Amino acid sequence: MPPVAAEQQKFTGHIGSLSPQQEEILEKFREELKAEGVFVEKRHDDACLLRFLRARKFDLVKAKKMIIDSENWRKEFGVDELVRDFEYTERDEVMKYYARYYHKTDKEGRPIYIEEIGKVDIKALYKITTLERQIQNLVVEYEKLADIRVPACSVKAGKLIETSCTILDLKGVSIRSFSNVFGFVKQASNIGQNYYPERMGKFYIINAPMLFSSVWNLVKPMLDEVTAAKIVIINNKYQSTLLEAIDAENLPEKFGGTCKCVGGCELSDDGPWQESEYTNGVSHNHANE
Repeated sequence: MPPVAAEQQKFTGHIGSLSPQQEEILEKFREELKAEGVFVEKRHDDACLLRFLRARKFDLVKAKKMIIDSENWRKEFGVDELVRDFEYTERDEVMKYYARYYHKTDKEGRPIYIEEIGKVDIKALYKITTLERQIQNLVVEYEKLADIRVPACSVKAGKLIETSCTILDLKGVSIRSFSNVFGFVKQASNIGQNYYPERMGKFYIINAPMLFSSVWNLVKPMLDEVTAAKIVIINNKYQSTLLEAIDAENLPEKFGGTCKCVGGCELSDDGPWQESEYTNGVSHNHANE
């Protein structure tokens, strides 16, 4: 079946906004996955299938290849076992040298993910962890996003939340410091795009230095056009832009908000996913909750 015609793109391809053709493709997609023994009941709900379809612009053949490749990768990588057994014992130490964390929600109800790439100390980082463990933690966090974070955010918001709001802080970054983590960033981008599609909502790159365009030219080819369109690049005058999207009490003080979590926002993991009223019935099969 051919991709959806351009004039039908007023339909977003999300649940509740499907054209008749998109509905038909979704149904066929599900049937073909079941026929080929690829369909996984607990993960492949309509929202999941639609994420793969949107990622391939409702081209059924391409979406099917994408989800089959994803299932094969999950088996090879041992995702289910990793989620069950992984213990991120070095987390607090890692945060000192490469802070990557979830913290509360934006005004749309999406979990906020913050990454402070400018502070990276690769030498110190790999004295306490390895690239392999950082990739494993990345995958566990993607699984927690799907199984715990966005379901809890959906309950709190009273609507389906599927994506996150990302803040990438480049304060202090240089071409050299970025090149030190380029291997991780490249692997992370590949995993996100190919195996966890359509999880990016808005992506704010803040404290972007004047020479950032050269770094951006390295990263941009890894991203598809839809993903690139979600990215907002701002210099050090970013506070008002972030506060348009995030309530001050949900934004860490160092980024222009008023939040001061005890022990530091980067270690709090504060959000609806920590509140029992929003997590009843939500999966908690992860170590290190």
